[in-house]
Amino acid sequence: QVQLVESGGGLVQAGGSLRLSCVASGTIFSINMMGWYRQTPGKQRELVAIMTSGGGTNYASFVKGRFTVSRDNANNTVYLQMNNLKSEDTAVYFCTADGVKKTSLHWYASPPGGYFGQGTQVTVSS
Repeated sequence: QVQLVESGGGLVQAGGSLRLSCVASGTIFSINMMGWYRQTPGKQRELVAIMTSGGGTNYASFVKGRFTVSRDNANNTVYLQMNNLKSEDTAVYFCTADGVKKTSLHWYASPPGGYFGQGTQVTVSS
């Protein structure tokens, strides 16, 4: 199966920066989409940024110009560079992956909505 492990969360002051990392492990040939969601207590998980293996990206409007998603396809890793952090960015950030191939011919049957990691806490103090 596929597992995602995030790292890089922590406490930062408003205006500061953090870089999140997520590595996918398992028998993986390729991953079509990797990215990030976030969730705060009492709210639904929301998309932050995603990136396809070909480099296409989609960002939430509230992070455009501040966050940058990138990937290392060879190492099944996705990053989220977060700059100019605001208190409202405080959340648990989850790595996500979907469209995972086990071999050049075989796909994993992804869970509904794709794979998610355990999450990493980001806290921005004002």
